[in-house]
Amino acid sequence: MKAITRLAAAICIAFAAPVYADGMVENVNGITLDKDGKVVRFSAVLIDKEGKISQLLTSKEKAPKQLDFRHDGRGLTMLPGLIDAHGHVMGLGFAALTLDLSGTNSLEEAQAAIKAYATKYPERRWIVGRGWNQEKWGLGRFPTSADLDAVVADRPIWLERVDGHAGWANSKAMEIAGVTGASKSPAGGRIEMVGAKPSGIFVDAASDLVAKHIPAPKPAERDLALAEAQKALLSVGVTSIADMGTTIEDWQSYRRAGDAGWLSIRIFGYAGGIDNMVAIAGPRPTPWLYDDKLRLGGVKLYLDGALGSRGAWLKKPYADAPGQTGLSFLASAEIRNLMVRASMDGFQTAVHAIGDAANADAIGAVEDLAETYAGDRRWRIEHVQIVDPADLPRLAKNGIIASMQPVHQTSDRLMAEARLGPERLAGAYAWNSILKAGGKLAFGSDTPVEAPNPFAGIAAAMTREDAQGQPFGGWIPAERVTREQALAGFTIGAAYAAFAEGKVGSLTPGHRADFILVDTDPLLASPAQIRAARVKETWLGGRPVYKQDDIAKINTLNDATSR
Repeated sequence: MKAITRLAAAICIAFAAPVYADGMVENVNGITLDKDGKVVRFSAVLIDKEGKISQLLTSKEKAPKQLDFRHDGRGLTMLPGLIDAHGHVMGLGFAALTLDLSGTNSLEEAQAAIKAYATKYPERRWIVGRGWNQEKWGLGRFPTSADLDAVVADRPIWLERVDGHAGWANSKAMEIAGVTGASKSPAGGRIEMVGAKPSGIFVDAASDLVAKHIPAPKPAERDLALAEAQKALLSVGVTSIADMGTTIEDWQSYRRAGDAGWLSIRIFGYAGGIDNMVAIAGPRPTPWLYDDKLRLGGVKLYLDGALGSRGAWLKKPYADAPGQTGLSFLASAEIRNLMVRASMDGFQTAVHAIGDAANADAIGAVEDLAETYAGDRRWRIEHVQIVDPADLPRLAKNGIIASMQPVHQTSDRLMAEARLGPERLAGAYAWNSILKAGGKLAFGSDTPVEAPNPFAGIAAAMTREDAQGQPFGGWIPAERVTREQALAGFTIGAAYAAFAEGKVGSLTPGHRADFILVDTDPLLASPAQIRAARVKETWLGGRPVYKQDDIAKINTLNDATSR
């Protein structure tokens, strides 16, 4: 606990700033978008005593003489604080504290990393981590428990796939969980088998058969994970995030940080299911707390799994697994009943749907409910990765926000081709088609599934090329969006999706003074330069909460507390 207290104290010291005061940040290449997505440029911003924008100034306008502070922006580009429309805050934090396999490029590299981790932490009863991806490894199959037993057999291992929709267990973990050849796959899940025995891979709902036996993190460990997540987000310019799947334990950690004064990002909470929604907020969405830093306003519901584990629910069988169409987690009546339960108390619904069958059912559910639950509901579908082209216009027609993650497209394209076949790609990651049909986009990262850096997402959205520039000209290039539209997805679009457009998302008088100073102008730079952009300062509510030089102090302390 002392280590966490020291880390929290270091964050407060490193990010220390005067109380709210009238001030100005000048000498900047200022860029923001207005409510219509038009670019507004300026050279200085005035901040009032409430930590809000009071005025944007151009180089021709004079600044007030009576100011409590002036800050030199050193000619850097100022952008609104970027918003991640879909992430997992505590997942990101715990990913920094557990075994990370996302950088491994083969099964052998993963095995070496697991063995090294087990040697480094002999006292840990379970080896827990995430990030493996058999597609990236070129394995041609799922890994097995035998692959884990070969490196660690005496301690249970549980490793989540990169997308969080499958888990990988060794024999010891399955023994503790009581999983045998006689075990049955639960509804909405699948135990992968090798012959008559479980292989060690558990897809979607089946994961809980093993995961429920892992000791729950202590509150102090949760607080440390939150501190790690904040540090990671602020360092890449993310000042607000829609937390998809907030649990009561997550909420308690956010409240502890808010009460103690070290909550340094804005969290738009979407409860992980109806039970968490009721436990956190009760009969109605919470108010905005801690100067608009925290609110639980919606609920996250799951309709299907992910493409990588063949859990995405498709209208037709997978091209590379003809006997499978994925997993439908909820019957049509069930998803509608849950949406009604949330909507009747004023909660926004965000439905996870990746496959074309899941997206069609989610759209149909909105169509069924919209007449009864009228008004500004801002129905959300999360991911919207594979949509039947015939269903795309229905998104706009029903006012559905497509909450999408551009980097998923560059990560998934080869897998998507294999899973679907070339003739079924017309509605895949169809950003431009959604916009052209009058739909609304909100962009995010799905961190920790992907790195939280929004600049990689901006570059992917405008090029549909990966970090190596592949494929040249972009994958299905007709679905590229403009630079301005890409930036909008991470600012005004993401704010609108969370009912926060009156508070954040643009540098507009009356909005919170959330902004970043970055070394790259995303409206002029090349895609490679945008990907390489470095955030020099991050401000929240008119106060600095991250400076590139200061973060080294926190890293040093965190290294010390982890030993």
